[in-house]
Amino acid sequence: MTAVGDISGPTVSDRRAVVSLLRHLRSPEGQADPLPVWEGLRSMGDVVRAPWGAYFVTSFEACSQVLRSRNWLVPDFAWQERQPDPRRWQELATQELTGTLSRINAPSHTCQRRALGNPFDRSTLEGLRPAIARIVTGLLDDLEDRLRADGEADFVRTVAELLPVRTVGEWLGIPEEHHAHVLDFAHRQAYAQELFPSKEQLAQAGQATLEMRAFFGELIRERRARPGNDVLTGWIHHWDARYADDPEAAARVIYHLTMFITIASLETSAVLLTNAVRHATEEPARAEWLREHPEHIDDLIEETLRYDPPVWLNSHVAADDTVLAGTPLAKDTTVHILYGAAAHDPRRNPDPHVFDILRDGGHITFGSGPHYCLGAPLARFEAREAIARILERFPTLRPAGPPSYDNSRLVFRRITSLKVTV
Repeated sequence: MTAVGDISGPTVSDRRAVVSLLRHLRSPEGQADPLPVWEGLRSMGDVVRAPWGAYFVTSFEACSQVLRSRNWLVPDFAWQERQPDPRRWQELATQELTGTLSRINAPSHTCQRRALGNPFDRSTLEGLRPAIARIVTGLLDDLEDRLRADGEADFVRTVAELLPVRTVGEWLGIPEEHHAHVLDFAHRQAYAQELFPSKEQLAQAGQATLEMRAFFGELIRERRARPGNDVLTGWIHHWDARYADDPEAAARVIYHLTMFITIASLETSAVLLTNAVRHATEEPARAEWLREHPEHIDDLIEETLRYDPPVWLNSHVAADDTVLAGTPLAKDTTVHILYGAAAHDPRRNPDPHVFDILRDGGHITFGSGPHYCLGAPLARFEAREAIARILERFPTLRPAGPPSYDNSRLVFRRITSLKVTV
């Protein structure tokens, strides 16, 4: 994929600099503190040529333009088929995700989004509030038991990973005994969304996809046989009626919606909650101030999303020959939106390396435009409810050390552990 017009490719020094920054990002140091990587890439320009022919988009304005403009599409099946070497896109796990909302374009995307409406509007969230409060209470009871027994506990395994899976399980009617399995295959399937997954990672993702198909296929069959008062039952009724003459099309849409909304709500929500709790509690004065000013918990969440985005990278492709931030790009050229670099662009957020709850800054962590994250309101709601209760119940809670990360990730940041103590 090459640019159109009179534009030269990256110099040898530029290529080496980009490769060096990406290697650093996959190191333990880079996972713990990616800010030097974002700054290094942004210093090279708003649009930076990657060694494999794609481009990194580093500025807030250019990233926003890609997300909002009709000149940019997600890499769907049609785009994959036009690639010179389509083998990378024929992996089972990749094909599975390409059928979901995050990887389809209009008109199919428009049709599904309109049918879904706003699945987490204010009334839906208020309806979920008692269930979320009950789930949070139970998880914090477990956290308290572990703290009393051992003096410290792993916040990720005890609270952060379990809150989103139990919430979406409540919403869709997924029994709790299946939640651990759902988390397990969701973690492995996410490897298919990495920029350059290894053969081993693709094999893990492929196996996870088979497990995912079996699980959600059986869940949908059971719900057809025994309808309930839940969202999945509603989807079955809607899409069966819409595709009355094509039951296979209905089945595909129902499966992809159920699978995608479930797995998409897990890893990113867990990272958001873990980071927000860490930022809320690592400084005693900040924790005390938040207890006295709980109305600013929402501001804490937004600054956490800006400062530590759970998703580092998302890819779009040019619908036609276009120009982005002064760089001419040909149709089908891939660009990688760097959410962290955009959120730390000093032209949008002055002093971006300072974590400031009252910043009232801007971020695009949940995307923008037609592919804006469906689960964003739910993720914020879960985090708000959990953080308020944590500050109330554990006034002396503190991180016992820095988080641990999955260093194989370049797209979805995964925190594997955060030890806390009181």
